Amino acid sequence: MGRIGPLELVLILAVFLLLFGARRIPEIARSLGRAVSQFRRGMMDEIAPEEPEEKKKESGREGRDS
Repeated sequence: MGRIGPLELVLILAVFLLLFGARRIPEIARSLGRAVSQFRRGMMDEIAPEEPEEKKKESGREGRDS
């Protein structure tokens, strides 16, 4: 019951085409792709954070002492 077959996909695409028109579908796909790529970049930034503030302060002090 939870699976979508080829007939259902064709029906969904036909309804999508009727609602948005042939000209708008590429624009929607482009914006969706950009949103997904921005989301992935944001997730990668969360996974690999920058240096902690303490290390940044220490490296700044070392440069001033010499």
